[in-house]
Amino acid sequence: MTQSSAIRPAHIAIVTVSDRASRGEYEDKGGPGAEDWLRATITSPMIVSRRIIPDGRETVADCLRDLADHQGADLILITGGTGPAPRDQTPEAVADVIEKELPGFGEEMRRASLREVPTAILSRQTAGIRGASLLITLPGKPSAIATCLDAVFAAVPYCLDLIGAAWIETDPAYIKAFRPKK
Repeated sequence: MTQSSAIRPAHIAIVTVSDRASRGEYEDKGGPGAEDWLRATITSPMIVSRRIIPDGRETVADCLRDLADHQGADLILITGGTGPAPRDQTPEAVADVIEKELPGFGEEMRRASLREVPTAILSRQTAGIRGASLLITLPGKPSAIATCLDAVFAAVPYCLDLIGAAWIETDPAYIKAFRPKK
C-alpha cells in the first residue's frame, strides 16, 4: 500500500553529538553521512533537518525533547557520543527522554558492526520512542552509520506506522521495508 501522496512528508532530524564539531574544530561527517544514506534509501517525501551539539547528557536530552515535542520529528537519528569515553553520554540522554526502549535495535547494530570491527562491542547504540518519535543512536563515522542503518532500517517504517508517525517508503534496491500483510 502506498500512502506517501496522502499524508505529510516525514520530518527526519539528524543530531551530531560532538564537542569538537560543535565548536567548529572538526568537520561533521556523521550528519552528512546519515543524510546521504537516507536520501539514497527513502523514496517518499521527507524533510531532513540537522543539528550539531556538544556532548553532555543534559545538552543532548534537551535537544531530543525539543525535536520530539516541539519540532514534530518523526525519526531522530543521533550520531556520536555512544562510546565509553567520559563525555560520551548520548545513551544516558536518550534513556532520560524515551518512554519505551527498543533494545533490539542496539543489539542488531552491534552484531552487524562486529562483522567489520572488533571494537563494536564498545558501542552503546540504543533506540526508543518518545510520543510519535523514534530515536536511534548511531556511531559517528559514515561507513559505520551505513552498516548500522542497513542492519535495522527494514523495521523502521513499520515502527513509525505503529507509533503514529509519518509514513515512509524505501527503495527496495537498498532496503526493503517490512510491513505485515493485512
